[in-house]
Amino acid sequence: MARYTGAVCKLCRREGKKLFLKGDRCYTNKCSVERRSYAPGQHGQSRKKNSEYGLQLRAKQTAKRYYGIQEGQFHKYFLMAERRQGMTGENLLRICESRLDNAVYLLGWASSRAEARQLVNHGHYRVNGKKVDIPSYLLKAGDVVSIKEKSRGSEKIKAVIEANASRPVPEWIEKNADAFEGKIVKLPDRDQIEVPVEDHLIVELYSK
Repeated sequence: MARYTGAVCKLCRREGKKLFLKGDRCYTNKCSVERRSYAPGQHGQSRKKNSEYGLQLRAKQTAKRYYGIQEGQFHKYFLMAERRQGMTGENLLRICESRLDNAVYLLGWASSRAEARQLVNHGHYRVNGKKVDIPSYLLKAGDVVSIKEKSRGSEKIKAVIEANASRPVPEWIEKNADAFEGKIVKLPDRDQIEVPVEDHLIVELYSK
């Protein structure tokens, strides 16, 4: 499966906003967006006026990079969102939010979504008591995500949990820190999704 292997801080600078791709570094003054708030490259500091298409493209790229999803899968999610009742843009972001790797990150069990994907791939988590090692696995309301009992004693897992213990958990997830569990109470409403993007622009781009 193709994946981006370059410098992730360049992605945030290209979009001009924090996408929290680097974990703890994003919360410090070492964040590249704060130090160099212009796009990377030779012409990064030149002023550019975005066209309508440019704004739509940037919205799509921001969402893809925020969740760490490649184009093929993101477009698949868009087609899924179109078939569901409700607003397509909201449905699209709701699908992205319901990914297992995203839930692991939101529960504070990983410092970034990239780290969450790696930990899921390594089989550290369970969904409803069953091993799931697919980061793109889509959770449903009522699903319970937990850390594998053997993994709870791992120094790596314990360090990650301790480092992210104070991070707030969204309302649509019910976290039981003592049991190393998180329950999906319901899929999130649009105002509970913090991705910094106007989802209607993505719909307009794919609807051309």
